[in-house]
Amino acid sequence: MNSKLIKAVELLKERDYTCVWVKGDNFTSSRERGVKPLLKRIDGGGSLNGYYAADKVVGNGAAMLYVLLEVSELYALVISESALATLKNHNIPVYYDLCVTNIRNRTNTGICPMEEAVEGISSPEKALEAIRNKLKTLNK
Repeated sequence: MNSKLIKAVELLKERDYTCVWVKGDNFTSSRERGVKPLLKRIDGGGSLNGYYAADKVVGNGAAMLYVLLEVSELYALVISESALATLKNHNIPVYYDLCVTNIRNRTNTGICPMEEAVEGISSPEKALEAIRNKLKTLNK
């Protein structure tokens, strides 16, 4: 594991962030849940090329967004099997504490909506569209 990724993991665990991105001596973090920080980065026109990311929960929706953002390496406290496969298929080194069949929704009554939204999708661009559509439906 790269030293920058180790720094990101330490910050994630010590400061109760939901995600941390480290590049050089600088870091960006968020306490927002779900894919919101990743979508903000995409909407802001930024990439994560050259960044090392640590994230609490990475389902396949988040994994697809990390691929679009071109993250260098990723660590997840919890990752789904499909997210792990997506990252490996796109040659993004990934480390994790726990791999689960799928990410559950916040009430633990089913699969996470973002995980459902990208089921069967292999294109990160199409996954982004599916995530945006799912968020529109959920926010109505």
